[in-house]
Amino acid sequence: MSSNGHFVTLAYDKAELQGGDILFLVSCSQIIKDAERKSYKAVLVLHASDLPKGRGWSPHIWSILSGANQIVVSLLEASEPVDSGHVWLKTSFTLEGHELLPEINAKLFTAELSLMTQAVEQFETIKPTQQVGDPGPYMPRRSAADSQLDPNKTIAEQFDLLRIVDPERYPAFFSYRGKRYLIKIEKVENE
Repeated sequence: MSSNGHFVTLAYDKAELQGGDILFLVSCSQIIKDAERKSYKAVLVLHASDLPKGRGWSPHIWSILSGANQIVVSLLEASEPVDSGHVWLKTSFTLEGHELLPEINAKLFTAELSLMTQAVEQFETIKPTQQVGDPGPYMPRRSAADSQLDPNKTIAEQFDLLRIVDPERYPAFFSYRGKRYLIKIEKVENE
């Protein structure tokens, strides 16, 4: 498809990559190796942390669980090791504390789209910068087990966990009296 004079294609698997000017990796779980990256002028990763801190999986989710409401999104060069490339741009968005996962993702996608637009428009003038400082540990990949609630804690104590769970893939659950129970959360507006 054509967009503002640019030819754009979407790929859902690295086997579909055709080469070009810029490859944006958005929510990509595959490693794009050096040989594959050479088919592009730039291969850029969108990553929801203030790099070098927060390398790894789902850093914005881990940040929310730690009480953060300001989420930084970085646009960086794909490199090995993962999430260690030079940073092109950063932006951020603020959460008010009531947003559920779809709302959090909408804010994240808006920030990512802004970074991609800037990268395309300023491609020739951006000066990438090396990451400086201790990155700390890599964030682990989240799994279904990470959505477990404690039935002995209050809803308020576990609200951030409730609001970031994926209700389809990794719904919130708890075990009680030998049984497992799923919990789904949905916001009711203007009631």
